[in-house]
Amino acid sequence: MAFLKYSLIRLALFAPLFVLFTFLGLGALMSVICAALIAFALSYLFFQKQRDEAAAALHHRFSGKAKPLRSAGEVQDAHAEDALLDANPDVIISNDMKDRKRA
Repeated sequence: MAFLKYSLIRLALFAPLFVLFTFLGLGALMSVICAALIAFALSYLFFQKQRDEAAAALHHRFSGKAKPLRSAGEVQDAHAEDALLDANPDVIISNDMKDRKRA
């Protein structure tokens, strides 16, 4: 949620700057570049707390400590697959494409 909040803040800074620079006649590419640089600078200077929270959220998500994001259906499917594998120990599952036979 912190990453989304910080991204929305940056977008809220970028959009009006882009419109302003386009209105001033800088052209589309130069407006994007100027708006992105100024939005980056403003968010870097004034939104340190939100940036740090977003970075911590991303670090937690990709560090391997976060629980996986699965729906209830995916969890039930995984349990059913595990139960089938436990009931049939002679079955081997391979994810290699070269091990699969073509029809």
